[in-house]
Amino acid sequence: MADTGTAVHRRIIASRIRSQLAYRTSFALDVVAQLIGQSIELVAILVVFTQVTSLGGFDRNEVVLMYALAATAFGIADLSVGQVEELPNLIRTGELDVLLLRPLGTLAQILSADVALKRLGRVAAGLAALAYALATSGIEWTPVRVLVAVTAPLTGAVIFAAVWVAANTVSFWVVDGREVANSVTYGSNFATSYPITVYGPWLRRILCFAVPGAFVAYFPALALLGRPDPLGFPVALQYASPLVAALAVGGAALVWRTGVRRYQGTGS
Repeated sequence: MADTGTAVHRRIIASRIRSQLAYRTSFALDVVAQLIGQSIELVAILVVFTQVTSLGGFDRNEVVLMYALAATAFGIADLSVGQVEELPNLIRTGELDVLLLRPLGTLAQILSADVALKRLGRVAAGLAALAYALATSGIEWTPVRVLVAVTAPLTGAVIFAAVWVAANTVSFWVVDGREVANSVTYGSNFATSYPITVYGPWLRRILCFAVPGAFVAYFPALALLGRPDPLGFPVALQYASPLVAALAVGGAALVWRTGVRRYQGTGS
């Protein structure tokens, strides 16, 4: 049954990809628009550094490294699970009831309903910035740091994806939870692009332990740079992103199942 479901989802995703590639010019323009949109955040960081020499104790290239890790991770998560933002509409229109009746995973059906390849532009912008940052940040490469550089964007994407799913699950309790969810997902993306040392103590605690955005870019960047944490957090946290990603997925799955079990339909 699981293999059958996987094959069905694979065919659905393939059909969505073919339909988007049918209009190549439109697709290319959409990708470029996404790339420019993501790059504006980098421009904002560079503008800030025309006025200061450090931000939260980190120089320009070090902050660009954090931005690049966060942007790449967010781009991958957006490409993979961004479609979950349609959950409020599915609940309001009653279409979720149809998905629940099908012998396929409900979340998988939502995520495969529309794979927006234009979001590759976000990923491309993040990867370009990451390549520049890794080359200019003065990193002393070791096998462990190479492993961190390769896995950090992926574990960050998993953390963002878990936050995305959990945040949108609020729609099971709130009539239109889209704005609440967006404030968490897009807000955490913005916050993780900067070192957490620029935030106050209460926001640092949220980024570290509630919405674990610090494990997307800040702690992996410290591991790559070989720097001790200015805030005094243990060195072990610099390598804890995979564990945090696994815990985030478990938490998101629990929240999702609780929401689905509570759902009683809208009567639409």
